[in-house]
Amino acid sequence: MTVTPAAGADGPAALEILATGPLATLQDLGRPGLAHIGVGRSGAADRGSLTLANRLLANPRDAACVETTLGGLAVRARRDLLVALTGAPCPVTVQGRAAALNCPIPLPAGAELRLGLPASGLRTYLAVRGGLTPPPVLGSRSTDVLSGVGPAPLTPGTRLPVGAAPAAFPCVDLAPVAVPAGGELTLRVRRGPRADWFTDAALTALLSDAWQVTADSDRVGMRLSGPSLARARTGELPSEGMVPGALQVPPSGQPTLFLADHPVTGGYPVIAVVTREDVNRAAQARPGQPLRFTDGRRPAVGPA
Repeated sequence: MTVTPAAGADGPAALEILATGPLATLQDLGRPGLAHIGVGRSGAADRGSLTLANRLLANPRDAACVETTLGGLAVRARRDLLVALTGAPCPVTVQGRAAALNCPIPLPAGAELRLGLPASGLRTYLAVRGGLTPPPVLGSRSTDVLSGVGPAPLTPGTRLPVGAAPAAFPCVDLAPVAVPAGGELTLRVRRGPRADWFTDAALTALLSDAWQVTADSDRVGMRLSGPSLARARTGELPSEGMVPGALQVPPSGQPTLFLADHPVTGGYPVIAVVTREDVNRAAQARPGQPLRFTDGRRPAVGPA
C-alpha cells in the first residue's frame, strides 16, 4: 500500500516501509474528546516513549511516529532524514552498522534502518524529524485496531510523507532512559468504581498474588491469568465508560487490563484502575511476563 499525500500534506513520500515485524502502525497522541460519539482516543500504547522520541528530534510532542511490536521493522529513507528510536531496546542497524536508541540518528537518502528482536519490552517507536504526515482521520493519524478508525496497519511498500523540519534543533545527544522491565513488573492501581462488587478476598488477592500476561493480549487490552476474583454480588451492569488502565473483570474472574485501543464502554465491573504513568509501563509487558499490583501508596518496582 502506498500512502499518497493529500492536498495540504507535507511533501512527497520520504520514508518507505520494507518490513513490519508482527505489527507496525502509525500512532500519535490519539483523538481525545470523541467518546460521546463512540470513538476512542487510541494513540501510542506507550505514550512516554512516543513523546520522548519526538523531543529528541525537537518535533511537537504529538507528531505521528511508527509503533512497532517485537521488532522486525525495516525502513528506507527516500531523502536525508533524522530519526530517533525509543521504547523496547532492540538491535538497530543503519546500512548494516550498529546504531543506538534514545538519540538522534542520521538516515541518509537510500539508507536502510532495521530493528531486531527486543531483549525486553514489547513496543519500539520510530520518530522522524518533521513527523509523519499522512492525512489525519478525525484529527489524528493513529491507527485504532479495535474500531478500524485511522490509517490501516503498515505493510511492506507503504510510503509515508514527512513534514517540514521544525525551527528548533535537537539538543540532547543521548537520553538516559531505563529499559523496560524484563522480569516481574509492579503496577500501581487505585480502587476502581466497582470494587464493591467483589469480595474482600478478591481485593486482597488482586494486591497480594502474582499475575501473568497471557498471549491473548494486544493494543486493546492485556488479558491476565491468576487467582479468580470472586464477586460479592450477582446481576449485570449497564454499560459504562472505560478508560486506559481499567482492570475489568468478566465472569471468569480473570481480569483484562485495558490499553490504548480499549472499547469506549464496557459492561463488566472494574475492580481497579492502573495509574496513568504505569499504563505506559504496562504497554511494554510481554506475554508470559509476571506482574503484581500495588495500591499506589508504595513506589512501583522497576523502570518507569
